Amino acid sequence: MIDVLYFAWVRERIGLPKERVESQATTVRELVEELRAREERYEAAFADLSALRVAVDQELADFDAPLAGVRELAFFPPMTGG
Repeated sequence: MIDVLYFAWVRERIGLPKERVESQATTVRELVEELRAREERYEAAFADLSALRVAVDQELADFDAPLAGVRELAFFPPMTGG
């Protein structure tokens, strides 16, 4: 089981701040594909991966990061600021 956290507009589109996901995916990208196949709201949230960032166990990662041993994923838009 992986805890999946959603922030900002990702949370708004999915309607949940977090959920526990059981998956056979081996990479973040495969897990995203499983989520997208679930419901339209996930498809909307993950429609453009270039507009998203992911953290794997609180470390920034890319969508090809392996999921072996991972306990937590977080999806959020790129940070802006100055």
